Amino acid sequence: MPELPEVEALKDFLTDNLVGHEIVRVLPVAISVLKTYAPPLSAVEGHEVTAVRRYGKFLDVETDGGPHLVTHLARAGWLHWKDRLPDGPPRPGKGPLALRVALETGAGFDLTEAGTQKRLAVYVVGDPQEVPGVARLGPDPLADDFDEARFTALLQRERRRLKGVLRDQSLIAGVGNAYSDEILHAAKMSPFKLAASLTPEETRRLYAALRTTLTEAVERSRGVAAGRLKAEKKSGLRVHGRTGEACPVCGDTIREVSFSDSSLQYCPTCQTGGKPLADRRLSRLLK
Repeated sequence: MPELPEVEALKDFLTDNLVGHEIVRVLPVAISVLKTYAPPLSAVEGHEVTAVRRYGKFLDVETDGGPHLVTHLARAGWLHWKDRLPDGPPRPGKGPLALRVALETGAGFDLTEAGTQKRLAVYVVGDPQEVPGVARLGPDPLADDFDEARFTALLQRERRRLKGVLRDQSLIAGVGNAYSDEILHAAKMSPFKLAASLTPEETRRLYAALRTTLTEAVERSRGVAAGRLKAEKKSGLRVHGRTGEACPVCGDTIREVSFSDSSLQYCPTCQTGGKPLADRRLSRLLK
């Protein structure tokens, strides 16, 4: 799933390639991708793009005198830029193509979604806050005003485990499954430690890991073409998706805990005092 660093990089890429250009056609291929119907998708046609913004994992294409085209790529969605789009309209079918946006130059982008769980979402709205997922977002962890005091206040109200807290978009915007694993590994904390139980020193360590991990990921992604961002993300991950490999910090074997629709990875030596975590489906989780 694209998370804050990849969506931030896509925002920068689209800013360079969309702003100042006119959207001449928006072609839906998978009707399920459209989550709003008034104004219609065609309302953005004929308008110049004035800005591209990011709200958590949402991308917002703002037009001059027209509505906003807001996209959430969900778990298996992606954006593919093309300097020259194919001639003729795309044909609906069983392929991954969900939506095409064409500019007056002949360039544009496709939104695609792999797999059978169709969760990619496109909204046409007058204001991004009309999108329910945007309206409920918590603070952006890379914002200038997201300081340690604000982070501490958020955690003090939480009785949940850190893994779930970091992934809660209404609490902190933009962090998903992969970067929550990376942040906790950098902080040397168990994913199942209770947020409210953190000491002041642990809170400082987790805040530093959050900011550093995301900032470094954004810097790695900056300037990378849209088509290469997935590979860049994977190459920069230390523990997520690396079950059975050696931890790059201590050399211990990276372990996994599986859930019904996802999994997490961690290093026992770095994060849990050398003790493997029990499978959540079989026993209580360790702190």
